[in-house]
Amino acid sequence: MDPHAAHVGFKFKDPAMDFVFGSLILGSAVNHGCEVGEAFATAAAIKDGDADSWRDQWLKTAALIEARGEQALAGGHAVSARDQFMRASYAYRAAMAAMLPDDPRLAPTAGKSRGLMKRAGKLMKPELEYIEIPFTGAVLPGYFRKAAPEDAPAPTLVMIGGAETFAEDQYFYIAPQAFDRGYNFLTVDLPGQGLLPLEGRFFSPDIGASISAAVDYALSRKDVDPRRLAVYGISSGGGFAPMAAERDGRIKAVIMNNCVVDAGAGVAKMAVATATPETVKGWSSFNRTSNQMIAWRFGVDMNNLPGLVEANKELRFDPARVDAPALILVAAGEYQSPEIERQNTLCLEGLASTRKTMVVTPAAEGAANHCVMENRSLMSQVVFDWLDVTFAPR
Repeated sequence: MDPHAAHVGFKFKDPAMDFVFGSLILGSAVNHGCEVGEAFATAAAIKDGDADSWRDQWLKTAALIEARGEQALAGGHAVSARDQFMRASYAYRAAMAAMLPDDPRLAPTAGKSRGLMKRAGKLMKPELEYIEIPFTGAVLPGYFRKAAPEDAPAPTLVMIGGAETFAEDQYFYIAPQAFDRGYNFLTVDLPGQGLLPLEGRFFSPDIGASISAAVDYALSRKDVDPRRLAVYGISSGGGFAPMAAERDGRIKAVIMNNCVVDAGAGVAKMAVATATPETVKGWSSFNRTSNQMIAWRFGVDMNNLPGLVEANKELRFDPARVDAPALILVAAGEYQSPEIERQNTLCLEGLASTRKTMVVTPAAEGAANHCVMENRSLMSQVVFDWLDVTFAPR
């Protein structure tokens, strides 16, 4: 079971690189994270499967877009500057997909990505606010954008990423779709995400508490309607979100893409579970780097990828304890995995709420890959149409 399998081919022969290019990068175009032309121009110069080549070419593209944004800002063209800064931010983020934690460029590149996103946010109306939520003596960095300029309480989507994400990913995954439909948007890096592992903050079984801290922040705002607050988790976040919902009744709807009832059981079916050092040597440098970064985020020795099975064993929840209305999305390609089908069926049948549904998004509409990243318009339609009905007065 490889959740990152590219069920649709895009550019590269290396499956890991092709998935990131097609789903993470090209998929963000609808939400202004990239231009297709920029992406393919960058890809044309990348050596297939080579992590260093990927990193260097995306850094080069990011600098070009950033310079264009600075030129626009200097000329007083705020909209152009905003758009260029957003795409430059995500191009720097793309470069980090091929960096290990000991790469001296990692932290500065992350700083570039976040700094440009913050600058773009100040050029939005309403502003995309950079936030830091206190949690266990430190902070969870992220973003909030209200649905409308006034402070009338509005429905709110709290967006939760997975095992290798940054808060910026969640913006380009769905945020503009939320704004268009009158929803506030909130996302943060949880312990284990973004650069928080550099602070010694890794994924742990109490991750639901960090989501509750984000809920605390949301409910402290007068522009958030407490009766219409949803938490949406993708990838490993499809387990993190319901882990929070089973303990926090303030979450009024939970969305999982897809549902991870038992992360340890899922990881045990993946290639990392049997990846000996000799096996890993045969992987592309890009694939090797991607998996080693995930191990780092769990506090696992990067040369012991099978250790991820044990690290995930306590990341599970009981569907019977989740009584909020629930939506499960599963991409058609992922649903071909017996383990993914098993866990999502177990979740659907076990959820306590009578207001629950599962949608398998169709391969025929280009919605087969992990988290439906390559058709975010379709994914957003399913999510927000369901939320609109769920939050409608009864």
